[in-house]
Amino acid sequence: MNTRLDHVFAALSDATRREILSMLLEDDMAVTDVAEPFEMSLAAISKHLIILTKAGLISQEKRGRVKWCKLEPDALRDASIWMQGFGQFEAVNLDAFEKFLESELPPAAPPDP
Repeated sequence: MNTRLDHVFAALSDATRREILSMLLEDDMAVTDVAEPFEMSLAAISKHLIILTKAGLISQEKRGRVKWCKLEPDALRDASIWMQGFGQFEAVNLDAFEKFLESELPPAAPPDP
């Protein structure tokens, strides 16, 4: 499982690949349609798609002459479960923490002249 998580997080570490995943949330897309909004070559997009495919985040299939990409949402399950382990820590409310410190600590002495 650790190797799979490594591949998923490595794939997610790139903004272009995260954007591709967001695009595929809507529907399956042809590779050329995936590449359209990006200012990079089709070959560069293909490399991103290979990384996403190896991580199991997307699948690709050929339909006629067109290669299609499909989001595989279950691939994020293990990563999500792993990250939920950190959910036991609640966010710190800094304002409340500051008020608590003010009420518990003695007032600071004025600086010497």
